[in-house]
Amino acid sequence: MGLAPLPEFLPFAPPLTGPEEVAEIADTLKSGWLTKGPKSERFEKDLAAYLGAPDSLAVSSGTAALHLALAALGVTEGQGVITTPLTFASTVHAIVYQRATPFLVDIDPLTGNLDPQLTGDFLKNKCRKGPNGRPIHKLTGVTVSALLPVHYGGLPADLKAFWEIAETYNLNLVEDAAHALGSYYGSYLIGDPSLRPPKAPFGLTAFSFYATKNLATGEGGLLTATEPEILAKARVLSAYGISDARKIWGRYAPQGTWVYDVADLGFKYNFTDIQAALGLAQLKKLPEFLAARKERANVWLEALRPLEDLVILPQEPKGTRSSWHLFPLRLNLDRLKIDRDAFITRLKELNIGVSVMFIPIHFHSYYQRSLLYPVGSLPQAEKFFSEEISLPLSPAAPLALIQEAAYLTRSLIESCAR
Repeated sequence: MGLAPLPEFLPFAPPLTGPEEVAEIADTLKSGWLTKGPKSERFEKDLAAYLGAPDSLAVSSGTAALHLALAALGVTEGQGVITTPLTFASTVHAIVYQRATPFLVDIDPLTGNLDPQLTGDFLKNKCRKGPNGRPIHKLTGVTVSALLPVHYGGLPADLKAFWEIAETYNLNLVEDAAHALGSYYGSYLIGDPSLRPPKAPFGLTAFSFYATKNLATGEGGLLTATEPEILAKARVLSAYGISDARKIWGRYAPQGTWVYDVADLGFKYNFTDIQAALGLAQLKKLPEFLAARKERANVWLEALRPLEDLVILPQEPKGTRSSWHLFPLRLNLDRLKIDRDAFITRLKELNIGVSVMFIPIHFHSYYQRSLLYPVGSLPQAEKFFSEEISLPLSPAAPLALIQEAAYLTRSLIESCAR
């Protein structure tokens, strides 16, 4: 007998909004501030307080946040940034926007995160020491200037190890925390600048508030930084390079002025008060959202743990706490009589919406043309990709529907065992 599908389709990652968001947006529309204004500044202040940061910069997207981080650090042509192949294209696009060179290093297969051991091996074996202590890639002559780990699925990368590498090689550290709002490394929230060792170079953390994220403003992003001058530089660059970027939104107020100076070649990356209205309402609900995601992750773990010979479940290594943006299930294909893509098709027939996170960077045609990483060169990321299915965790999905989906998924896996 075949499995009966869910009574309704379970979407992969719908946002959860309610009357609080509607009220905040209505208030914004009545205020007359549609672009960046007082609510944007409130959102920056409130989110900085949540993260334990002295300040933050809200911008138009997570991609913009990453780009601004690298631009503020002065990463440019002739410099390189080490990052992971298991990420969305925006991580590497931000490097290329600055005309810098992405160096892809393979992942830790346990976590899906950039492997610090392999990163150290890359710097030791494929680079020589430059005049300022920074590594110079032997083959290309490019100076490595930054590390860009991604907190994959909300699981923190090994920040202690990466900060040690950054300190040893005089590298700045930019964290792609698009998935990691609410994640902990030890007792520190990701985005808390006090994670940085006292003598280490600069660090910035970039968040995303895209519609599928744990806090959703439709589009949007945010930066925190270890030093105020780096965040100040990013703030100027986010508003066309206008020197007094923090006050420009008030130039039409009674105390405002039309006078401004474009001090740098900046970008149009500002946040808006409409986004901030959503964000302020969502931030109040964030603890509830995170608890709901953890509850749903536990449902999946409880249902699938008896099948650990057939699947690989996501881990939370000691000292880390995931925000559970993703639940990356991996199929043990050697023990199953079905491949990953066919399994996804079967799940969709059962009304279970899933995704795959992510197609490795070097599989995309643009990066096949522009980077020297042929298929087969990053085996851990490639294997992870071939096995991975991201299961639904959204708080918008009724818990009972998640429970039923977990039961169906378990039954499907069991039916596919060799």
